[in-house]
Parts: sequence; C-alpha cells; structure tokens
Amino acid sequence: MSSPPPPHDPRSTPSLTPAEVEAVARAAHAGQTDKAGRPYAEHLEAVAAGVRRRGGDDEQIAAAWLHDAVEDDALSARWLDEAALSRRTKDIVLALTRRPGEAPEAYAARILSTPGAALVKEADLAHNADPARLAVLDAATRTRLTEKYTRMRALLGLADPGV
Repeated sequence: MSSPPPPHDPRSTPSLTPAEVEAVARAAHAGQTDKAGRPYAEHLEAVAAGVRRRGGDDEQIAAAWLHDAVEDDALSARWLDEAALSRRTKDIVLALTRRPGEAPEAYAARILSTPGAALVKEADLAHNADPARLAVLDAATRTRLTEKYTRMRALLGLADPGV
C-alpha cells in the first residue's frame, strides 16, 4: 500500500488533483469492507458520483472521496489539516466526521452550518439507503439502518428519496 502524498506546504499553491484525492482515499480505505462485505471504495465512488449528479463541484467531490477517512481513522486529522486541499473541502470533511457520543441533532446542525456539506451528506445517505445495498443485510440491521438514515434525512430537511 502506498502512503498518502506529503503534507501541503502552505507557501505553495498546488492542490491535489481529483485523481490524486481518489487515489489517496482508495489507498486509505484499502482492505476495508462495508456492512455487506463489499470493498469500501465502492461506497466512496458512489458518493462522489452522487455528488457529481447533484451538481456538486470539485471541492465537494473531493470531500465525498474523503468523507469517512478521518472518522474511520483511515487518515488522521493532522493529515487532513496539512493536505493540499481547499479549506472548504477540509471543512466539509470535518463537518461529516462524527464525533464520539455526538447526538444526531448536533451532527446535523454542523452539516447544515458548513457550506457544501449537506449535498455530500445527501449523496452519502442516498447510497447508504440504496435498497439493493440494504437487501443483503439481515432484517434487524436493515430496519435499524433504514430508521437511522430516515431520521438523519429529516434532521437535514431532505425530501424522502422516493419522492
């Protein structure tokens, strides 16, 4: 597994390209699987595609690739802070990073107060709640997750995906 690119020198202006962000995310989550046993990078790719379909910009797409990296300890908060990414991308990733013991209401409020974060979370929830993804889970897990995702959509003021 290759290591992430070196931290960003704030005196320089180059930023990670979209392909580099994708490569970092794939490497950081290499070997991880989702609840259905699928490679975790498939989820990241689906969220990035969902952001793109919803009209998201390159900063939001970069955040989509990295949205679980800090929360899952795939990349450190220090790496994110020093990475050659825009402040907006970093802020979106941090807004989407759940904190231990955090109430869903506080998490949703942080997302809503961070420009660009709600669109990334909407794409994340849409993929997480995809009936095909949920169908492979046991009934109890499927019910629990469906309720969790429905509640978060309501807290974020998002329409029911079936509408």
